Amino acid sequence: MDALQATECNMVSPKLIAKIESEEPALRLAVLIDADNAQAAVIEGLLAEIARYGEATVKRIYGDFTSPTSAAWKKVLQRHAIKPIQQYAYTTGKNATDSSMIIDAMDLLYKRKFDGFCIVSSDSDFTGLAVRLREEGLMVLGFGEEKTPDAFRSACHKFIFTEVLRPKASKESITDQEHPSATVGKPQASFPRQFMLDALEQSSDDSGWAHLGTFGDYLSKLQPEFDSRNFGFKKLSDLVRAKDDLFITEERQIAGSDQKVLYIRAVK
Repeated sequence: MDALQATECNMVSPKLIAKIESEEPALRLAVLIDADNAQAAVIEGLLAEIARYGEATVKRIYGDFTSPTSAAWKKVLQRHAIKPIQQYAYTTGKNATDSSMIIDAMDLLYKRKFDGFCIVSSDSDFTGLAVRLREEGLMVLGFGEEKTPDAFRSACHKFIFTEVLRPKASKESITDQEHPSATVGKPQASFPRQFMLDALEQSSDDSGWAHLGTFGDYLSKLQPEFDSRNFGFKKLSDLVRAKDDLFITEERQIAGSDQKVLYIRAVK
């Protein structure tokens, strides 16, 4: 399993992984937003999510801000210190915004000042960019709607659906009522039962138990878009505790500490 995990990390250095797993996020991130394929309504949740991984040292948004469709973005740019990059649509049918964003990303890459990139778009045109950044050993976080093509999702280390980041989403689902820790956001229609059981089997030790963090890492490596919030739960720990027909959970004391960690195994 160690060899498999090493391969799937796709050249991400142990130093970057250690930064992500530390309590204090320290990754220096460049945030690039495609205004043509992202909604201004998610900006609060988006920046809060990015802050979980590190510091957004560069925040840029690309689009034609003379267009009425960009009016919502113009209202939030100054408040969140996002630098707009004006890109006129010179030719009908050609996406000049994508080209400008990709060129800027490569310029930032060669400055060697960043540990990772956040690409905010639902456009598959950024698949090649994500792959190129990963080849350089940088963390790539993708943010887009559920309609985002699989190719772009899979090219990122982690892909977050922006539907779960929208404000004032419904909290009236049965899941939320039963589990107060359930998140806002729209649960998907079907729960990937077999996928999760297979991932648990691959990430568990000889006794069948797996550390929750190891299990979560493995889920993201197999499906970068996997997110417990897609199924109505704020955290993975909430999800596995709720699915007691699938998982048995156990809290274990950390040696020499008063803290506990969660382990899980499949119900037999």
